[in-house]
Amino acid sequence: MLPTENKAAQSITQVISASSLGTLIEWYDFYIFGSLAVIIGQQLFPSDAGASALINTLAIFAAGFIVRPFGALVFGRLGDLIGRKYTFLLTLVLMGGSTFLIGLIPSYSSIGYAAPILVLILRLVQGLALGGEYGGAATYVAEHAPAGKRGYYTSWIQTTATLGLFLSLGVIVLTKNLLGAGTFADWGWRIPFLVSILLVGVSIYIRMKMHESPVFTKLKAEGKVSANPLKESFQKRANFKMVLLALFGATMGQGVVWYTGQFYAQSFLENTCKLDFNESRYILLWAILFATPFFVIFGSWSDKVGRKWIMLTGMALGVLFYRPIYQYFLDATNVREMEATQLLSTSEPVVERVLIKDTKDSLITTTVTKTLRNGMTYKESGIVTITDDVLAPVPAPQTQIRDITLSGSTYLMVIALVFFQVLLVTMVYGPIAAFLVELFPTQIRYTSMSLPYHIGNGVFGGLVPFIATLVSSFSGSTPLSGLWYPIGIAALSLVIGAVYIDNRIDRTVTD
Repeated sequence: MLPTENKAAQSITQVISASSLGTLIEWYDFYIFGSLAVIIGQQLFPSDAGASALINTLAIFAAGFIVRPFGALVFGRLGDLIGRKYTFLLTLVLMGGSTFLIGLIPSYSSIGYAAPILVLILRLVQGLALGGEYGGAATYVAEHAPAGKRGYYTSWIQTTATLGLFLSLGVIVLTKNLLGAGTFADWGWRIPFLVSILLVGVSIYIRMKMHESPVFTKLKAEGKVSANPLKESFQKRANFKMVLLALFGATMGQGVVWYTGQFYAQSFLENTCKLDFNESRYILLWAILFATPFFVIFGSWSDKVGRKWIMLTGMALGVLFYRPIYQYFLDATNVREMEATQLLSTSEPVVERVLIKDTKDSLITTTVTKTLRNGMTYKESGIVTITDDVLAPVPAPQTQIRDITLSGSTYLMVIALVFFQVLLVTMVYGPIAAFLVELFPTQIRYTSMSLPYHIGNGVFGGLVPFIATLVSSFSGSTPLSGLWYPIGIAALSLVIGAVYIDNRIDRTVTD
């Protein structure tokens, strides 16, 4: 290899590493909230809020996604005016600071409804910052990448979202195992938020050493920087048409596939199928570990065959297979039906009595652990409220199933099905950065690509856990009813993309 070639190779490697590390940390910050939604809901809302605490917490989580398009406009404009480097350095500081402060917010028992309000404000700041981060990192890498390899190089940025989720799950599981379930639910859940400040500090140090994109530097030297990126992006008919096409033909479908495979899958397994906390996260960790290399594989492949059909194939497979996959999850965890023929043993009951606040009533929980012949275990709790009126009849206990652990073959099958969903994520997400960068000219690229990306992902995709959970809670719905939302959005995007997106390869990024 010639010295100049070696220097160039080192340069692009450094660019990718610096951009990817910061983006990974931002996604880590964003994901730990979603992964801990159940516990956070218990901390932010009254103890008797029940299922509404989870729905309200998911709504706060979704709020961060909804404001991402506004962050795309604000920081996209800055990126096209002053440069890529300093803009997504700023977004990193805002994101990391907000995450750290969430770890310090007192619980509902200490400050009442001020707790969820403060967390909501910080989530909005997170969403705004993330709205500016991705466009900057993807644009920065693409403008350094040589022709013919943009899909390959930008796909490394795409891995950071999943690796950020992987890192967040790893820190959560490690912290919970070290502290114990009780301590983790009490205050230990704050640790993953607090340690993120150390990761952010390292990333800021690395990003400070980065140089501005050579394409943007050349544009600035020639005096061709856009005076009004927002106006040029959305008032010029030809460019606005590309923004709409990118949204409805690509990022909208990509967003719902992404959040179904990596968020709703975990939420469904834990909250609907009642899997054990660690069990659901180990499943997702294994699936992510095996699937992550395919971001680079599909990104690189898109340099050879084009971006379009790889992304649309991922959407089509989601439309076809989501309902059968989630039906299997329900069938595989239907321990009520299995225990009639497969019950092997039942443990001695563990009885817990708790006085209900401000009353003389007691809440008595009797829990047994059951084991099936196929190796599955689960806890069955009978919950009954005893009034202070000794003459009142004792009501029949309400029974609940929780903390299901799967048997070997079923466990592997669930991992395989979650892996398949994450594989679809790599198909739609691996080529998307190169696809978006190549649609727009340099002087308005940051603004133009950021908006459709964050509407597609932040609004349509980010709302998947909330809308799907909400729809499934409606009267007359089934546990699978929520899937119609991602299936419908992916199908619509599939049709629009198939008809209107072309499959040209290696568009220029220097216009």
